[in-house]
Amino acid sequence: MCFKNMFRRRFRTSLCIFGVSLAIIFIVAIGALTTNYTAASRDMNIFFRGNVVVVAEGALVVQAFPIIGGNLPANDVEKLQQVKGVKTTVPMLVRFGYQVDSVIQLAPSNVSIGIPPENWSILVGNTPLKAGGQWPSVEKKEIIIGPSLAQQYDLSVGSTVKLEKTNVTVTGILDTQSALLSRSIILQLVVARQIYYPNPTVSWIGNMVVVELEKETTETEVKDRIEAVISGIKALTTKERNEIIEPLLHDIETWNVGISSMLYLLSMILVITVAMMNVSERRRDFAILDTLGAPKSSIFRIVITETTAIGLLGGLAGIIGGSVAAIILASIYTNIPFSMFIANLLNFISPSFVIQILVSTVTLSCIAGIIPAIAASKTKISEVLRAEY
Repeated sequence: MCFKNMFRRRFRTSLCIFGVSLAIIFIVAIGALTTNYTAASRDMNIFFRGNVVVVAEGALVVQAFPIIGGNLPANDVEKLQQVKGVKTTVPMLVRFGYQVDSVIQLAPSNVSIGIPPENWSILVGNTPLKAGGQWPSVEKKEIIIGPSLAQQYDLSVGSTVKLEKTNVTVTGILDTQSALLSRSIILQLVVARQIYYPNPTVSWIGNMVVVELEKETTETEVKDRIEAVISGIKALTTKERNEIIEPLLHDIETWNVGISSMLYLLSMILVITVAMMNVSERRRDFAILDTLGAPKSSIFRIVITETTAIGLLGGLAGIIGGSVAAIILASIYTNIPFSMFIANLLNFISPSFVIQILVSTVTLSCIAGIIPAIAASKTKISEVLRAEY
């Protein structure tokens, strides 16, 4: 009966469901993208915790890695080792790769990280290699790649790829879920310098240095000593690296909540409007039910059930459409194939997020039906007969 009443005005009800689904499409697409972006950004902050990261003055650092900035002179790295409280220094060369033929790509397609071979663990920790892999041999043009890159380009141990104009051999694939490491190309520092900067004009060693501390020494103390001894550099503690990006991530999350709230509100208003119109047109039906002795609560339930059904149908359609939209946008902005997002759909759009959206949509649609339901349950037979006849 409820569905029959809903589609008495098929076009109006269909437009209402479409309006709700359109709002949910935006909520799901924006929510999935911002959630994955903030999660990937925060994932980068797990690197080098408890250590000080040194970069060139003026470098733009996102979490622990310099996105833009100059290289560090070799003599500065030597000076770092002499600073009190410094245990070891690990120079690194980080280079984010973008597709030059893409004008709308916002995220790098990969990140190359050069690091001394004796210090692999400071970057990857205990992350293992997949079966058959091994770490690059000393000073050979060999690389380790993340699983996402391996899947995208159909690479395996022994495959040959080209970095800039140099052929390198894949000797291992990381077994990791890390957003950064899964898109990484890891190679020896000396090889990275030869590939990306074959003819250096000055003596330099990399664009960042990870400084490991002696026991009972704080990050702040070592940071202050480094900046006092060496000019033209910037030393960042774990807290400072987090503070650089955290305000931006907070603003993104706030913006997402604001947009979602506004879309939910507009959906509620649309459902209320359509429900009120339907109730107004069916006053005679409700009056007949009242005459036959139907309780007021049954009329109330009919209207609530109808608005809830609208929310359910619109929510399901919106979730499907929003998931597709989110995957398409993510594929465009990262240049990662659409098929890879489909294969990892449950990781990109979690079931808990989908359930949350659907429950919120159905609940708000149910709430939106309260006002029309109250109006319908208060229908007076005498007034309806007078108006209709």
